[in-house]
Amino acid sequence: MTDEQGPRYSHDIKAELFIVGPTAAGKSELAANVAREMGAEIVSADAFQVYRGLNLLTAKPSAGTLAKAPHHLIGTTPLHEEMNAEKFCRGASAAIDEIHSRGKTAIVVGGSGLYIKALTHGLAVLPQVDPKLRAKLNALSMDELGSQLANLDPEAARKIDIKNRRRLVRALEICLTSGKRASEQRTQWNAVPVAGIVDPGQPGSPTPATTYGVFVFRDREELYARINNRVEAMFENGVIEEVRAAGTLRSTASQMIGLCEIRQLLEGRMSILQCVAAIQQATRRYAKRQLTWFRRQTNFQPLNLSLLSHNEAVRWFLLRAERRKLSGVRAKG
Repeated sequence: MTDEQGPRYSHDIKAELFIVGPTAAGKSELAANVAREMGAEIVSADAFQVYRGLNLLTAKPSAGTLAKAPHHLIGTTPLHEEMNAEKFCRGASAAIDEIHSRGKTAIVVGGSGLYIKALTHGLAVLPQVDPKLRAKLNALSMDELGSQLANLDPEAARKIDIKNRRRLVRALEICLTSGKRASEQRTQWNAVPVAGIVDPGQPGSPTPATTYGVFVFRDREELYARINNRVEAMFENGVIEEVRAAGTLRSTASQMIGLCEIRQLLEGRMSILQCVAAIQQATRRYAKRQLTWFRRQTNFQPLNLSLLSHNEAVRWFLLRAERRKLSGVRAKG
């Protein structure tokens, strides 16, 4: 399918369940137990767990969790390859189609908002990377990149993290290659989203009931404590050696939280206590951004996991899945 903006990826996603939320909320373990009980399979929507390696740094599910149900798009991409929303859509759509071809339920689980929205809405194809242009832009300072973007696309310059070189460079690439503002193309989602995702043109509006999504979260103090504990466990289990052995990463993978800090530690520019504290802080800030995104961009049903035991949360999901199944049978009848 094409239009004046170019081809779009299909948004006809038939996943019966989306489980989204911030890092360290407990999505992976919850989803694995739900999938085991339902005979379902999980499609990960995590921008960094898709990479092969750096299992501790990306907080990949444990071997025990992965064994509870088939998982897709975890550890499938080499660290030296780029990953983006377009590639994710292709991989996730293929996985979901394959799961459904075997009569199974697909559960999309993750906290990468852009990937989830790209999957549910479809995504206009953006200009391909021009290696020469990228090299030229990468040679510029952050101030020069920000200044150029402000001139070409003021709206994008206001919204993009000015400390994120990769995003600044990509926005400029889109502007310079297409002759159009990156902010305009970034909002070219399909006009008919699936259920649970708010239409950008009509904030908060209901959407067609083709899927069911749950936004899981925890009370702030509990979530932050879980984040702090996870980071400490990463160091106890050998994340420093993991990063030391990783070698060269492409620009997408290099944005992993904690990578820069641990490399500074290895270079002697930061103590281990400073490193742990910096990663904890960066992860808490990331979780806060995720919470804001999902509250604003989706109308998925919220579920505070702080109010339930793990088993109660699993039963909560299973009960609603059964109700939806019965509702679907009645509707067909």
